[in-house]
Amino acid sequence: MKFLALTLGFHNHPAKSVDQRFREIVESAVVAEELGFDGFAFGERHERPFLSSSPTVVLSHIAAKTSTIRLFTAVTTLALLDPVRAFEDYSTLDHLSGGRLELIIGKGNGTAQAELFHVTEADQWDRNREGYELFRRLWREDRVTWEGRFRPSLDDAEVLPRPFQQPIRVWHGSATSRESVDLAAFYGDPLFSANVSNPVEPYAELVAYYRERWEHHGHDPKDVVVGAGTAGYYSAPKSQDAIETYRPVFDARLKFFAQRGLDPVFHSLEDAIERSSILIGSPQQIIDKVHRYHDRLGHEVMHISAEAEGLPDARHRASLELFQAEIAPVLRAEIPSRPLGGLA
Repeated sequence: MKFLALTLGFHNHPAKSVDQRFREIVESAVVAEELGFDGFAFGERHERPFLSSSPTVVLSHIAAKTSTIRLFTAVTTLALLDPVRAFEDYSTLDHLSGGRLELIIGKGNGTAQAELFHVTEADQWDRNREGYELFRRLWREDRVTWEGRFRPSLDDAEVLPRPFQQPIRVWHGSATSRESVDLAAFYGDPLFSANVSNPVEPYAELVAYYRERWEHHGHDPKDVVVGAGTAGYYSAPKSQDAIETYRPVFDARLKFFAQRGLDPVFHSLEDAIERSSILIGSPQQIIDKVHRYHDRLGHEVMHISAEAEGLPDARHRASLELFQAEIAPVLRAEIPSRPLGGLA
């Protein structure tokens, strides 16, 4: 199994400035590489309380501070972007990172994107599909002639710079919708299941649908690649210590939901540990839980939170070190995974 450290750039701490949070995000990527994570993933959101509206800029800075860790977007919202401009930005980032870029695309979420970009529920999936079709061609073809609905046509257009990786691997991020799954299966691309907000059942159903559509489109079943997220992580040698240390983090999450009028799916930390993908407990408990989820999803790449989420920095660092010392080696050995990157 391969492991990503992920952040969406959450910023809801009144005592921290925006520039301080950006420095923390970059430092979390440096620490992830130092500890041996395979990838670092940075999201794209366009509303409070997130600072992730410009992932290419942030990942470019991280690329300059690191040397080996692969850099993921989580997700690139192609429904909002001009695919030509997105190609130019990400091809440039691909060069600056030495070919360490991997994209996870999706239509995005949140009400602000409709207000800022005039993307609606009626056309967001069409925009996502059309944007990806053009983006994919631009990455593979030196000159492109193309016509679509949502941007001006191209006539034998050359778009520069040509990318470092040929081709890049593009994952399709999916929460509950079949549209992303259909697109991934059609093109033979890997799927990254959100696996965060609900119990495992709806995610397992989507992954099963993905495998079905994959074969429908004539792809070899052995070539399926699935990733999956987690809803939080904290480990300590003793389970009860892990639970009590993480409880204030989870309670703060419930408070955040309440402030926004959202009804949480999991109403207590114990409920979340029992029914969600959150990984809280001793190393062996976490290993066992990842195996249970793997039995349902068949994933070989998994992300955990890159940031402290309100925990003291020393405890967060110790928990990540414990993950790499006692959890990751077992899961790497017991759940086979293919190298990141290089998938056509």
